[in-house]
Amino acid sequence: MNEVLARSKQPLVLQSPLEVHSAVIRARTCGKRVGLVPTMGALHAGHLSLVHAAKAECDVVVATIFVNPAQFGPHEDFDSYPRSFESDIEALADLQVDLLFCPATAEVYPPGFSTYVDPPDVAKRLEGECRPGHFRGVATVVLKLFHWIPAHVAYFGEKDFQQSLMIEHMVRDVGLPIEMRVCPIVRDQDGLALSSRNRYLSAIERQTALALSESLQLAEDLVRQGICETQIIRTEMRCVLEAQGIRDIDYISICNPQTLEEQSEVHSNVVVLVAAYVGKTRLIDNRRIG
Repeated sequence: MNEVLARSKQPLVLQSPLEVHSAVIRARTCGKRVGLVPTMGALHAGHLSLVHAAKAECDVVVATIFVNPAQFGPHEDFDSYPRSFESDIEALADLQVDLLFCPATAEVYPPGFSTYVDPPDVAKRLEGECRPGHFRGVATVVLKLFHWIPAHVAYFGEKDFQQSLMIEHMVRDVGLPIEMRVCPIVRDQDGLALSSRNRYLSAIERQTALALSESLQLAEDLVRQGICETQIIRTEMRCVLEAQGIRDIDYISICNPQTLEEQSEVHSNVVVLVAAYVGKTRLIDNRRIG
């Protein structure tokens, strides 16, 4: 158990839900504050910023790596989703993560599994419409992780804005005894939001993808100039995307940041969300404006 309670150079890797649950319970019994960082691997600086946040607030940090099949649609990229377990282990070891939970699919979804979590209403729009069943898969696996790993605090990234909001609503509705921390988006120097799926992009496509963050910057600039009509802002954002050859756009939405209700005018804080394809790669980004 010393591996969990004391910082070490290599995280203790566990695959059994019972083992990880017992380890976390023992840490809590010793008075340790436990932080949880759920991931699907293919770690980048955005994920690692969550680990840094957890280390700053907690005595024991638990990371998870599980590529969750339940949140991928039938024609999505589950089979090709980037997996880099060895380099992920090295990155977590460098940050002295205490425990890494990597369950097998059969542990999460045993034969005959049929119990899923119906996500809250905030999941219905946007990603919920574009990726039917996606949030059901996310809510199900996150609830199972929270059950197996009874941490004090869980850390998520704001790049997946709707996902984090959905989990916050689920935690509130179900009454889970865990705090949520949603950490800021991490971007490359040129403004591109970090994402595991950026690995799919060619050099030319990566340059094209900058139009997403540029369109969000334009939205903020327009609001600062006093343009409040969201239809005008969305139209201008679309022009930025299309000028760079991005025409397969799932949505450009300007929403209430707590309910994700579409706004007709910007009179208070809003979140601007965009989802579009760059080549065959689907990317999302967002920015709070207020």
